[in-house]
Amino acid sequence: METIPAKQIIAKTKYAAGWFGNDYNMNIYRGCTHGCIYCDSRSDCYQNPDFEAVKVKANALATIRADLRSKKLSGVVGTGAMSDPYNPFEETACLTRSSLDLLRDAGFGVSIATKSPLVTRDIDKLLAIQQQSPVLVQISITCADDALSKLIEPHVAVSSARFDALRQLSQAGIFCGVLMMPILPFINDTIDNVTAIVHKAAAAGAHFIYPAMGMTLRQGNREYFYQQLDAHFPTIQQRYIATFGDSYTCDSPHAAALWAQFSKTCQQYRLLYHMRDIIAASRKAYTQEQQSLF
Repeated sequence: METIPAKQIIAKTKYAAGWFGNDYNMNIYRGCTHGCIYCDSRSDCYQNPDFEAVKVKANALATIRADLRSKKLSGVVGTGAMSDPYNPFEETACLTRSSLDLLRDAGFGVSIATKSPLVTRDIDKLLAIQQQSPVLVQISITCADDALSKLIEPHVAVSSARFDALRQLSQAGIFCGVLMMPILPFINDTIDNVTAIVHKAAAAGAHFIYPAMGMTLRQGNREYFYQQLDAHFPTIQQRYIATFGDSYTCDSPHAAALWAQFSKTCQQYRLLYHMRDIIAASRKAYTQEQQSLF
């Protein structure tokens, strides 16, 4: 695994508390080995042509420690936006695990997005943070069916393993749920798939599901995605071109019907699915505690 320089690892978000309440972003690693055919992080705008080679930022823990000390205000640190913090190298490198200690010691919360069941290894660290600050774990699941998930996310644990990880997190008392995105037009944008994910998430003890009934495509990502469509889903590329052209946003033609059934099913299981409600629920205990002090 190559080491790359980094002057800063924890940076203030552009839109405070917009995405799962993240006040800061943290990416210890660059690149990803999951091989998901739709990944926006392959886009040329991110200037990472060797995307599938995972690189680690030099002196990561010392840099994180210094970054935290420089912040005037504590908050929730999000990780997993550009690369999975639980890639295969993390199993032995333990940099994400060690960073959780630093966040706890500095009084920061954490919001993790991952496809890897390896996150369950760090339940002890997450519980330690959760005693004083918000913790949110989002497990990305796009397909209820393992065979389909293996086609579009070939080098990561199948969906059933991710649902099991969700169950372990929930049983431990971690505030967790599902990132149901992207829902790919003409591939997994069916009511059966969406409702099955909701059913399985509820059975695993999820607190929330946050969806995107479509995907994004831009230069760099589009070319790779179309190659994979030709390899695994012949004829679908032409449907994308005919339907979306060069559009950045590719919403499912069935988005309205999917959303209607999705929201109805979430309500039946009392699962949160609006961002503002998810953020509020994740911070409810800490808000009440602060109010009680005054």
